[in-house]
Amino acid sequence: MQIDYANFTPLASFAGGALIGLSAGLLILLAGKIAGIAGILGGLVNKSPDRTWRALFVLGLLISPWVWQLFAPLPSLTMVTSIPGLIIAGLLVGIGTRYANGCTSGHGICGLSRFSLRSLIAVLAFMSSGFVSVYLIKHIL
Repeated sequence: MQIDYANFTPLASFAGGALIGLSAGLLILLAGKIAGIAGILGGLVNKSPDRTWRALFVLGLLISPWVWQLFAPLPSLTMVTSIPGLIIAGLLVGIGTRYANGCTSGHGICGLSRFSLRSLIAVLAFMSSGFVSVYLIKHIL
């Protein structure tokens, strides 16, 4: 996947980050829940008793591109990775998320804002793994 940097706008990025932070803050303030997508999806799949808010959260994630498209065109994306590459990457992210007991959104957004040492270590592991993976794929393989 390639990002269209020609149409990158810092304002849209800032607004997106602010909306993510606002939604994570509202979820913890109003419902006492951490906005980590791995945990939200895990509770949805495991038929947790509080599936309603989890389903609404996922629904919001799925329809947000259509809502965005009402106001501005979606950025163009080009897939440059093969389907097997995407499957392997998805499995590795899933395994890493399971071992870290959370994902980048839970640890990176909510955990770091709560000054969690565990989240700091998890985010450093996620980021360094990503840097090494990109380097290996782009320059070694």
